[in-house]
Amino acid sequence: MRRAVIVAVCALLVAAALSLWSRGQAQEATRGPGTQAKEPGTQDNGPRDKGPKDQGRGTEAPGVRVEVPPPPFSDGIFPCTQCHNKDMPANRTRRALSDMHTDIELKHDTEHRWCLDCHDADSRDQLHLASGEPVPFEQSYRLCGQCHGEKYRDWRAGVHGRRVGQWNGAKQYLLCVHCHSPHQPHFKSMAPQPAPFRPKRPQ
Repeated sequence: MRRAVIVAVCALLVAAALSLWSRGQAQEATRGPGTQAKEPGTQDNGPRDKGPKDQGRGTEAPGVRVEVPPPPFSDGIFPCTQCHNKDMPANRTRRALSDMHTDIELKHDTEHRWCLDCHDADSRDQLHLASGEPVPFEQSYRLCGQCHGEKYRDWRAGVHGRRVGQWNGAKQYLLCVHCHSPHQPHFKSMAPQPAPFRPKRPQ
C-alpha cells in the first residue's frame, strides 16, 4: 500500500513538471524571433511598441522591446514644429513642394503616396500608420512594415538590415532609414569592382 502511494505521488510530480515545461515551450514559440523574455520583477524603461500584435505588418504586441539608435535626421530639420507650428496650418493638398523641402524628390510609390501619407499633419514631430495611429520617428519601422511586411519580418529576425547585441539577450537594430532614404529607398546602381588580390605567404 505504501509503495502504491509513493508511486502515485511521483507520477503526479512528473506530470506537473511536464505541464510546466510544455507551457514554457509554448510561450517561447509565441514570442517570435527577435523578442526577449523579461525577467520576473524587473522594470524595463526602453522604447516599446504599442500596437496590436500583427507580425509582418509593422505592429507589435504591447511590451515588445526594440532598441534602436536615434534616427538620422538632417541637420537643423528636427523638430519639425520649429516651422510647422500653429502659425503654419497644414496644407493637405497633394502638390509638388515649391516653398520648402525642394531638395526632396519623392521616388517611393509616387503614384499613390505623398508626404502626409507618412508624416502626421496634426503632430509634425511624428509619423502615422494607415490607421491614423501616431508613431514616433524612433518606431518608423512600424510604418515601413505596413507595406514591406516580408522585409519587416526578416529585419526583426536579424536577416535583413543590421543588428548588434547579445546572442541570447538584448539587441539593438538599425532603423530602415539608416540604410534606405525614406523618400528614395532604392539603392543606386553601383559599378562592379574587381576581386581583391589573393594574399601571398611570405617567403
